[in-house]
Amino acid sequence: MTKATPIDAADRPRRRDAAATRAAILASARRAFAEAGYDGAGVREIAAGAGVTAMLVNRYFGSKEKLFAEVIAATMAAPTILTPQNLASPRLGETIARTLVEITRTGDTPLEGFLIMLHSASSKRAAEIGREQIEHGHQKTMASALRGALAPERAALILSMVAGIQVMRQMMGLPALAKAEPEALVKLLAPLFQQLIDGDTEASGR
Repeated sequence: MTKATPIDAADRPRRRDAAATRAAILASARRAFAEAGYDGAGVREIAAGAGVTAMLVNRYFGSKEKLFAEVIAATMAAPTILTPQNLASPRLGETIARTLVEITRTGDTPLEGFLIMLHSASSKRAAEIGREQIEHGHQKTMASALRGALAPERAALILSMVAGIQVMRQMMGLPALAKAEPEALVKLLAPLFQQLIDGDTEASGR
């Protein structure tokens, strides 16, 4: 077993502290952006939530804009619907529908990443960052699971349907969706998703 040098031993706690500080700032930023959106969340508020100074936040992330981009990237890296297991399902349309219905149950807290995007949409720069992250994150992931023409467009439509259900069923509580039997919603949504997943099979076969 290699014995740590004095430099290694002294440096290791600092590295651990730096990683913990960075994680604390990201966690605080996620909460702040989810509650108040990009424009409503201030660097001082984020710093206070992490137990650090605003100067330290800027030292670690450079700017609020870069911090927001990292927060969005982190939420994209931990998908709830577009998991590898779900995307490998032979009945992908039904799998997406069932997962979506489960995560939008009345009374459940909306997904943090969804709240961040929803509350930040009015900010032009935040919308640009979110759009880039979605295009290169969830949309690309979904499109890679599709075959045939117009895969990016079909993937974007699937994501739009998911977001629409999240807003109307969970955020607004539209009775026809919020009070519906879960299995009934799955049966209605599954073929809609599957049609986009399959694409134009006749055109792709020519």
